[in-house]
Amino acid sequence: DASVLLDPTPFSPTPEKLSPPNDPTLRGFELIDAIKDALEVACPGVVSCADIVAFAARDASCILSRGKVDFQMPSGRRDGTFSNASEPLKFLAPPTSNLSDLVASFVIKGLNTEDLVVLSGAHTIGRSHCSSFVSDRLNTPSDINGGLAAFLRGQCPADATPGGNDPTVMQDVVTPNKLDRQYYKNVLSHTVLFTSDAALMTSAETARMVVENAKMPGWWEGRFEKAMVKMAGIEVKTGYQGQIRKNCRAINHY
Repeated sequence: DASVLLDPTPFSPTPEKLSPPNDPTLRGFELIDAIKDALEVACPGVVSCADIVAFAARDASCILSRGKVDFQMPSGRRDGTFSNASEPLKFLAPPTSNLSDLVASFVIKGLNTEDLVVLSGAHTIGRSHCSSFVSDRLNTPSDINGGLAAFLRGQCPADATPGGNDPTVMQDVVTPNKLDRQYYKNVLSHTVLFTSDAALMTSAETARMVVENAKMPGWWEGRFEKAMVKMAGIEVKTGYQGQIRKNCRAINHY
C-alpha cells in the first residue's frame, strides 16, 4: 500500500522509511516522485503510488533480465494512510535469519517455501551495506568462500555499523547488473553475502530447488514472474480502503 514512501511528519515522526531495515538501504524515492508527477498530469487521481511501485518492479525485472522476465502486473491497489517504523521490524526477516525463520516470515504473508527460494533470486541484483553481513559472515566462522571473504574484508571495515563507516558491495559479483539465475550458482559455490542466502542449502527441499534454479535455463525466470505477482497481491487495499495519494510522500488531506 506504498506506506514505505511516506515521509515523517509531526503526527507520524517515525514512518517505515526510517526503520532500520529500510534506512539507508532503500533508494529511488525521487524516481517514484517523477513517475507520479507525470501520471498526475496525464490522468490525475487515477494511478496509486502502490501501483507505481508494483509496475516499477515489473519494468525493472524486464529491463534487468534483458526481457527474460516479463509478466503482467495486476493494478487497482490503493494507498495506505498509516506508516510506522515498527512494522518492517515485525515482518522483514533480517539477513542473519536461519531457514525456519525465513519460512515463517513468508508463511505469515501467504507465501510458501518455494516462493522464498524463488524470490531470494532477486539478490542477483543490487548492493548491500557491509553491516548486513560482516558480523555473522566475516567476523565469525561461516561457510563463505575463502576468496570472497578475503575480497570482502578488503572492501568492508570489520566494525561496519549502520549509519557509520558502512560501504556497499555488489550482491552478485559475477553478473552484478543482470537479473538472472547466477544467484543460485553463487549459493552452490558459497559465494553469497548473507546467512539468509546460505540458509537455502540447509534443508533437502530448499537445496533441491536451488539446484533446479541454477541448472535449468528458464526454470527460475518463469517461477519468479509468478512469485512477483503473488507477492504484489499481499494485503492490498482496494475499493473504499485507503486513497490514491496526490503526492507519494504524504497522505491526502481533504
